[in-house]
Amino acid sequence: MSYTLDQLFIGQQASFEKTICEADILMFCGITGDVNPVHISEVAAKESIFGKRVAHGILVSGLTSSVLGMQLPGPGTIYLSQEMRFKAPVFIGDTIRAEVEVIEINRDKKIAKLRTVSFNQNGAAVIEGVATVRPPLAA
Repeated sequence: MSYTLDQLFIGQQASFEKTICEADILMFCGITGDVNPVHISEVAAKESIFGKRVAHGILVSGLTSSVLGMQLPGPGTIYLSQEMRFKAPVFIGDTIRAEVEVIEINRDKKIAKLRTVSFNQNGAAVIEGVATVRPPLAA
C-alpha cells in the first residue's frame, strides 16, 4: 500500500526492524567497494575507537529507505534528500529499528518531511535525521 500526499497526516508513523549480520556487511562491501578495515578486520577494528567491527553507517541508514519506499509513504515514493547524524556505532548482531514519522506536508511543492530515527535493541538512537520525499501520485 502507498499513501499519496493527501492521505498523509502529521504524526503518521511506520518502522522496519532488522538484525545486522556479517553477510550484510560483506555484501555491502562488495556492492560499494568500501572495505574499510574497521568493517571487515577484527584486528583493525579492535584497535579502533569502537573496539570491534562496526556496520557501515550508510548500510544502516538504508533501513530508513526501506520504510519510506515500502511503507510510508510506500511504493512509488521518490526519496529527495536525507539529513542524518550518526549517533552510535552498530555492531554485528545488533537489531536496528528504523522509524519514520511525518512532520511536515507541503501540498504546494508536493513533498513531505519525515523524522527518521534508528534505534538499537537497547533503545539507543544510532542515527537521527530528516528525510524529504515526494509521495506517489496515486495509491
